[in-house]
Amino acid sequence: MKILMVLTSHDALGDTGKKTGFWLEELAAPYFRFKDAGAEIVLASPAGGQPPLDPKSNEPDFQTDDTHRFEADGAAKAQLAETVELKSVSPNDFDAVFYPGGHGPLWDLAEDRDSIGLIETALRADIPVALVCHAPGVLRHVTSPDGQPLVKGRTVTGFTNGEEDGVGLTDIVPFLVEDELIKLGGDYSKGPDWASYVVRDGILITGQNPNSSAEAATALIDLLQKA
Repeated sequence: MKILMVLTSHDALGDTGKKTGFWLEELAAPYFRFKDAGAEIVLASPAGGQPPLDPKSNEPDFQTDDTHRFEADGAAKAQLAETVELKSVSPNDFDAVFYPGGHGPLWDLAEDRDSIGLIETALRADIPVALVCHAPGVLRHVTSPDGQPLVKGRTVTGFTNGEEDGVGLTDIVPFLVEDELIKLGGDYSKGPDWASYVVRDGILITGQNPNSSAEAATALIDLLQKA
């Protein structure tokens, strides 16, 4: 089992002067679910190298057993420091693709032609794709073979408007994930704010928020093991 994890390279939180990036829990929890299941993991990002960590995700209130485990794992941190360039990878070399969130992906991965093409190629080759929290927003320009938005008519979830309001970034982000998925024709559903909530539509898996990361990864592993 070989899994590609795609991380953001974007570190600016709009024009606030603050930093953003990927959310640590959304990398750490799936990373270890995959590792513990015996998977080989490749980390990629648009720019390659060390992707930016959202500093808020490493504050004490947001640390978890998985983030502590990641911070203590020298091999994992070394791998994170040397992500491969996204344009250099082919989804056909992997059994599945996983996108951690954080606010960063809304700026770069949502518009990145390599990311868009990777998701389209993967799904058309029956390679499962899972995205969590803000990462479902990277589907905004992904299309089905008929040219329609990929999410049109599909069951999806992602970071809610209420959750975005809760972190005070509704007017900062380039778009709201919930609104975008609905606008594209997705059959959007959600659970309570901040509770784990994951939906699956065929080989497309989406999770609502950071607390959904482990469940989304487990759903992906289950899908692969039943294939």
